[in-house]
Amino acid sequence: MAHYPDRPAETSIIKFKDQDFNSLRNHCLSNRKWFVDETFPAEASSIGQKLLQGKNLSSVEWLRPKDLSRDPHFILEGASRFDIQQGRAGDCWFLAALGSLTQNPRSLQKILMEQSFSHQYAGIFHFQFWQCGHWVEVVVDDRLPVVGKECLFVHPCKGSQEFWPCLLEKAYAKLRGSYSHLHYGYLPDALVDLTGGVVTIANLYSSPSNLLMMVKMAAKAGSLMTCATPKGPTDESEVMANGLVSQHAYTVTGAEQIQYRTGWEDIVRLWNPWGKTEWRGRWRDGSQEWQETQDPRKRQLYHNKEDGEFWMSCQDFQENFFSLFICNQIPITLDHGRRPHGTWGQMIFKNQEILGNSAGQPWRNAQYLFSVRESQGGDNVVVSFTVMPQGLKIEEEEGFPLNFQVFKVDAQFQQFQERLPPTFFSPFRNAAQGIEYKTKCNFTKSFQLNSGTYVVVPSTHREAARFLLRIFLKMPDNDRNRGSNFNLRALEGSLSEDSEQSTFYRYAPKGLDIDATQLQGLLNEEFLTGPPGDTFSLDECRSIVALMDLKVNGRLDHEEFARLWRRLVHCQHVFQNIQKSTGVLLSSDLGKAVKDTDFLTGISINTELLDLMTLRYSDSTGRVSFPSLVCFLMRLEAMAKTFHNLSKDGKGLYLTEMEWMNLAMYN
Repeated sequence: MAHYPDRPAETSIIKFKDQDFNSLRNHCLSNRKWFVDETFPAEASSIGQKLLQGKNLSSVEWLRPKDLSRDPHFILEGASRFDIQQGRAGDCWFLAALGSLTQNPRSLQKILMEQSFSHQYAGIFHFQFWQCGHWVEVVVDDRLPVVGKECLFVHPCKGSQEFWPCLLEKAYAKLRGSYSHLHYGYLPDALVDLTGGVVTIANLYSSPSNLLMMVKMAAKAGSLMTCATPKGPTDESEVMANGLVSQHAYTVTGAEQIQYRTGWEDIVRLWNPWGKTEWRGRWRDGSQEWQETQDPRKRQLYHNKEDGEFWMSCQDFQENFFSLFICNQIPITLDHGRRPHGTWGQMIFKNQEILGNSAGQPWRNAQYLFSVRESQGGDNVVVSFTVMPQGLKIEEEEGFPLNFQVFKVDAQFQQFQERLPPTFFSPFRNAAQGIEYKTKCNFTKSFQLNSGTYVVVPSTHREAARFLLRIFLKMPDNDRNRGSNFNLRALEGSLSEDSEQSTFYRYAPKGLDIDATQLQGLLNEEFLTGPPGDTFSLDECRSIVALMDLKVNGRLDHEEFARLWRRLVHCQHVFQNIQKSTGVLLSSDLGKAVKDTDFLTGISINTELLDLMTLRYSDSTGRVSFPSLVCFLMRLEAMAKTFHNLSKDGKGLYLTEMEWMNLAMYN
């Protein structure tokens, strides 16, 4: 039968190896022992023979950071790509992606979380990675493989005592099976595992002249960007005469158009995960180009350091690198190099399974239907399959275990809603052609399709496989608000007690209560999709907690959260009913929003106050986001009720200085 997409609100975190971080840490603290991870032991098996061949195993020790440094830190003065220095594993593909992630602190924090070597230290750390539609929490102890007091793999940069990159690499090695599983890999796999996004690949050999604009637009959209050099004469990565490393991954950290002599030149900035070894051509550190340029931004852009980061001209970039990998929550394409297409719909099919040896009989395989509403210039459909890396063998060279085809469903077959019959799959029926890339864990293909109904049909020549399927559909111009970058997720039409309870217990530790940080994650995962600028901020969530916190303890219990949930769903209905276009409500509609809000019945505001609220809750173009609307309506309710509760005559009130301070500073 045909398959229908899952609701995107599923946000449960899977505990890898069934290890619960809080329980394990509390057990260690109560017994005054440091954690020892028996599921990823301090043994040669965790490193893997691929990396240990020809090496003396007896020379490898496993030591904790406290044994390697007098004053180790998890993070000191913020996480940065310059904290990373690649070791003996060939995992530049993972470290280049991680280096790019450090430029997006919000996304990085989701991976790293709040951890330290001081507060509640027990030799245990945890990290999160995205796997087939779920975030997976991986727990590790902090014993690191070292040779002669030097970390065998990623190690802190010289003079630094920050160990977050070493421990994160260890967690990723555990997720993959061993450090050897990180020895050579694919950049798209790392980008997806760190973000849950989708990767767009630009072929630099044939890329357009607007490369600079492509990089700047992708950066503005919060994308991760990496690139790779082609393979050299040997299978090993080698430093070439120009300073670049063959068969090596780099992070793209910026791009600018800079004044040079009588004109302008496009330059791009890259970072080498080795933390050293830089480009020796034009625009290198100390080059004639940097000495001659009179660009007023020179002091801001140019830093002559041996830190692995360097500038080069876009022309040299295209000649020496073969691909640019751009990862975002939506596909990144450009409209003639001027702006990114920012609004895509998404269909998600989780926990899918295909039977083995299913190729050659497409009518027996799963079928996934989707519709394209109108033809548009450029790619308008992206189909992406993802499989779990744990099911793949390290020696396996066959590549991605699945294949798939996309067929247009012509009118005579559209009556078949459940399943297309065998007669549809005629040998004379041509599949849609697209631009594809395959790795061991991801297979993505981009299409430019005309309007109509289509079907995705996967197949495999190998054994059965489980997978995640995502179909991204670019929205027509009349469905897209050009000024907004977030979409309000549709909840169920009517509030159910079960949905409220299940949501609360997914985010509440031990089912007791939630704080502002946990509320922020809940609201942004359950109600919104989009870039950080359009989601609930931590300060907004602190305000919401203060407004609903009847016990005045800085947290919301289940009863308080239930009151909040009812208001949130009602705010959503108000927002959807009066917004002028997708994702946008105008400041001129605030008065109508107040009238349409049930929990504000009997509360009215005058024009003067409404004008002040417009200044407070709308942006410079007069738009009001959903988070801003929620804060406005809920604060209006709280302040109006507070006045009526405290006023003796309903006309005014008297407060002591301390009463006023408590009211104004907290609520």
